[in-house]
Amino acid sequence: MAKIEGVRIKNFRALKDVTLGKLWSLQQAQPLTPITAVIGKNGVGKSTLFDAFGFLADCLKSGAEEACDLHGRGGFDRIKSQGQDGPIEFEVYYKEERNARPITYEISIHQDQKGRPYVQKERLRQRRKGQTHGRPFSFLLLNEGRGLVWKGEKEGIDEGKDQFDLLGLVESIQKGETEEESRETEVIELEDKRKLGIATLGSLKQHPRISAFRQFIEGWYLSYFTPDAARSLPLAGPQKHLNIHGDNLGNVVQFMEREHSKRFQGILDRIAKRIPGVDKIDTDRTPDGRLLLRFNDKGFKDPFYSQQMSDGTLKVFAYLLLLEDPAPPPFLCIEEPENGLYHKLLEALALEFRGHATGQKGGSQIFITTHQPYFVDALSPEEVWVLEKGTDGFSAIRRVSEDETVKNMVAEGLPLGGLWYSDYLDAR
Repeated sequence: MAKIEGVRIKNFRALKDVTLGKLWSLQQAQPLTPITAVIGKNGVGKSTLFDAFGFLADCLKSGAEEACDLHGRGGFDRIKSQGQDGPIEFEVYYKEERNARPITYEISIHQDQKGRPYVQKERLRQRRKGQTHGRPFSFLLLNEGRGLVWKGEKEGIDEGKDQFDLLGLVESIQKGETEEESRETEVIELEDKRKLGIATLGSLKQHPRISAFRQFIEGWYLSYFTPDAARSLPLAGPQKHLNIHGDNLGNVVQFMEREHSKRFQGILDRIAKRIPGVDKIDTDRTPDGRLLLRFNDKGFKDPFYSQQMSDGTLKVFAYLLLLEDPAPPPFLCIEEPENGLYHKLLEALALEFRGHATGQKGGSQIFITTHQPYFVDALSPEEVWVLEKGTDGFSAIRRVSEDETVKNMVAEGLPLGGLWYSDYLDAR
């Protein structure tokens, strides 16, 4: 399953310029781990970092202009870093498989003369097979909606050592002056510059690498789960995947009961260990075809329904159900999973997440923001990043493992969350 090794975000709200993990230009950095937790005080930008991934996914799905307004973002002017003139920029460095050559995706989003957000630049690039040094070769290169795409799975567009002249290369190919590249390279121009090139070209068989990256981002799951949504009464009918709000929780239970009974029983067994009293979870139908999620408690004859269950019980159940998805998302983002949970459940939940992310079956890569030291106790310094506000008002981020003192203290058996609570993770 594809994994993100690093990401860079520029000019997105408080994230004027932050990098997590490894990039093609930062080869000495360590890649992101299967599970990544970002901690920090209130107001430092943890929710912004979570939303940055959501914004990129929304750009692919809905286009740059619409993404600026979704989820209450308030438009381009509200999400661009204050006082910065440049575009919003993202760089994602990822591998399709463990031994695959890394691929870099870069995108710049700016405003046109009428103030409408659009995709200013977009590029996908990868080193050629056997190439270990030097600049990667681009197989998608767009500037102002016009540029080049390389057909097939091999090679790419050589940008050369000097500053790349896209328009010059386009003209050379159109005139037939660049014979080798003209055979494999197609000049393209998008009809709508607000749409991503990977959204259009990623649906064509001629561009398998672009298609693979498009499918990767389309598969991202950002959890906006709320217990109140899980208490809704959806129409009956099995559904394979939990949606982002969790209001189809009962439908997924129907599917798991029917198609993956052993997996579902495993969830029930783990729930019984974490939440005393829960013996059985199943579904029932109302006369008008609505679906009821039913919880049986060992001490009571009659069941309780989801409308009567605590927020914490519903959240733990939803997370375990998500982790047992037979076709898990490649990238899973969860903001503050600790809300509403008993503190002694948090370390166990963190271990569930890590076990899924590091499992031999290749589970989701998991990205979490949290305020809870008990959750962090289950993690290693390599898995935890500290987000802080700088003196200029913008966010800065660092990996806990960069602090040798903290690494040594954890190696001696001190819990990482306890060190955070005691201010050992603060910048010194």
